[in-house]
Amino acid sequence: MASEPSGHVAIIRTDRGLTISGTRITLYDVMDYVTAQYPPKFIRGLFNLTEDQINTALAYIKTNRAEVEAEYQIVLKESEELRQYYEERNRDLIARLSVKPPKPGMETAWEKLRAQKAKHQAQLESHR
Repeated sequence: MASEPSGHVAIIRTDRGLTISGTRITLYDVMDYVTAQYPPKFIRGLFNLTEDQINTALAYIKTNRAEVEAEYQIVLKESEELRQYYEERNRDLIARLSVKPPKPGMETAWEKLRAQKAKHQAQLESHR
């Protein structure tokens, strides 16, 4: 687990935004799961954080909710704009690739992938 060499955990501002010191995890990464009401233990495990790191992040979010929420909304907006840009830019390529048949011998792997995607989608739906 990542931690500060001195043992002190803080929320610092980097070029990526508000970040948990000693990691590359931003508060916006954590906010996705806080907003979806995932338990702290799940978030901690997902990002491989220490107890002190997740507690510091959650305390900072709670204390500075308005500031963090405002920045989080900007991050979400920029992320959606990028997603739309690349979706539009790659639309033709994705369409061409989607109609190509799988390489011979890969049918089983593709079927496993489809099943895994369906399972993942069902899990996402059950959390909503």
